[in-house]
Amino acid sequence: MAETVLKVAGISKRFGGLQALSDVGLTIERGQVYGLIGPNGAGKTTFFNVITGLYTPDSGTFELGGKPYQPSAVHLVAKAGIARTFQNIRLFAEMTALENVMVGRHLRTSSGLLGAIFRTPGFKAEERAIMERARELLDYVGIGKYADFKARTLSYGDQRRLEIARALATDPQLIALDEPAAGMNATEKVLLRELIERIRADNRTVLLIEHDVKLVMGLCDRVTVLEYGKLLAQGTPHEVQHNEKVIEAYLGTGAH
Repeated sequence: MAETVLKVAGISKRFGGLQALSDVGLTIERGQVYGLIGPNGAGKTTFFNVITGLYTPDSGTFELGGKPYQPSAVHLVAKAGIARTFQNIRLFAEMTALENVMVGRHLRTSSGLLGAIFRTPGFKAEERAIMERARELLDYVGIGKYADFKARTLSYGDQRRLEIARALATDPQLIALDEPAAGMNATEKVLLRELIERIRADNRTVLLIEHDVKLVMGLCDRVTVLEYGKLLAQGTPHEVQHNEKVIEAYLGTGAH
C-alpha cells in the first residue's frame, strides 16, 4: 500500500476582499512527483505558500508523514520535513556553493551554540560530516566541480541546482520546487527534468509548481489544476490533459 507523505484538506485563504483559496486539498504519496498548475491568478502560488508555511491559512488540515503539522512559519515547516525553493533564487551570493549547502544541513545537526563556540570534538566531527554530505549533494545535482565557487558566479541553471542541493540537505520528506524551470533554456530544462527524475528514483517526493505545462505533463505522476482558487481537476497527466474543463480553462485545444 502506498505511503502518504503529504495530505492537506479544506484549505481556504482570504486576502481582504479576495478569496484566494476555497476548500482546496491534495494527497501526495511517497516517491511521486506531483504537479500543481493553473492559469495566472488561479491560487497555485498561494496554495504552495500555505503548504510551506509562508502564509497561514484561514482553515484546513495538514498532515506530513501521517502526523499533523501547522504551517505557521517556514522554518517550522522545514523542521517538520518540507524543504522548498523559491521562484526568485535565494542563495547566499557571497558564500561558496559548498557553504550554501552546509547551511541547509545545519537544520539537522545537534551540537548547538556552545559546541560551536568551544569547538568541541563533537562539533568538529559533526562539521566534517556536514561538509562531506554537502559535497555528496553537490555531486548529486551535478555541480560538484563548483563547490568552492561563490554562488553568484554560477550560471543560472547551476544556481537552481544549488538551491535544490541545499533543500535536499535538510533530509526532507517532501521537496517543494517553486517554478524551478523559470528562466531556463531548453538544455537546462532537460537537465532539470533528469535531476527531478533522479530524485524520484531515490524514493524522494517532490511537489512542483510550474508554468511549463509540457514539463509537468511529461514528468509528474499526478497533477492538481486550480482555477480562481478552486479545484478544477486532479488526476494523472493523461486524465488532466483530456479533462474538458481544463482544456477550456487553461491548456487550450492544442493540448491533446
